[in-house]
Amino acid sequence: MLGKPVVILGVFVADTAYRAARQPRMGETILGTSFTLGPGGKGSNQAVAAGRLGADITFLTRLGVDPFADMARQTWTQAGVKSAVIDTPESYTGAAYIFVEETSGNNAIIVSPGAAMLISPSDIEANAGLIRSAGVFVTQLEQPIEAAMRALEIARGAGVTTILNPAPAASLAERIYTLCDYVTPNETEAEELTGIKVSSIDDARRAADSLLGKGVGAVIVTLGEKGALLHTASRSDHVGAINAGPVVETTGAGDAFNGGLAAALARGVDPLQAVRFACAVAGISVTRPGTAPSMPTLQEVEALLARG
Repeated sequence: MLGKPVVILGVFVADTAYRAARQPRMGETILGTSFTLGPGGKGSNQAVAAGRLGADITFLTRLGVDPFADMARQTWTQAGVKSAVIDTPESYTGAAYIFVEETSGNNAIIVSPGAAMLISPSDIEANAGLIRSAGVFVTQLEQPIEAAMRALEIARGAGVTTILNPAPAASLAERIYTLCDYVTPNETEAEELTGIKVSSIDDARRAADSLLGKGVGAVIVTLGEKGALLHTASRSDHVGAINAGPVVETTGAGDAFNGGLAAALARGVDPLQAVRFACAVAGISVTRPGTAPSMPTLQEVEALLARG
């Protein structure tokens, strides 16, 4: 795939994933049906998704000096992801608790980012040349917002296409929106940013209009089993979900989408086709357990799209 370089700022965490019929209540212990330990973190997952698609991808983060950091580097090497890591021995590499509901595949997550919470604007300044060299820059909200803001400012100043995946949901300073060529919330995040509950495609359009009014270039609302909405000042296109088989687990589907979107845009793909490509990446990812291990290859995505 290749294309222009992609740089992603974000967090790596080691995912500890538990499957059970339901979540325990406070003070209750229940038996689960399975446990897995694997690589995660929104930014890292997005980088792995882009890397497995053949993008020229570099991931910028902080790690502790511990076995989970070793897992991170091995994961990125296997996916073809280059890394710009700031080693942080005074902290720890992040970890996440993931509960997966057995019957539906839906999930609930607690993230402890560890060393990545120490990412600072000065770290961004030290890597400004890397960010300016990108064709596409992506960040999320798991690391400190001041660092994300400075990175978006540097990227925007250099004419780099900027993508903000506003996850996990949070209130944002108004000035961040004008730095974003694309904002990619899901329904919950769109409601958090706009106050508009998103229960339908028309709701998503209203929320997207609100974000455009804040200065965003384009809004892509991911809608789960309904696909995604690409909304700009001149177009509003709903792209249906692309079914690749039975849903096993939805963890990481949004990351698969954002990694796929970045990879496609870096290759110069039209935004609407980039959204369709990203829907296919996400569609394959939910048919497999885990996060990073579920990310498909370019050949798998192209084969799915070719089947229509």
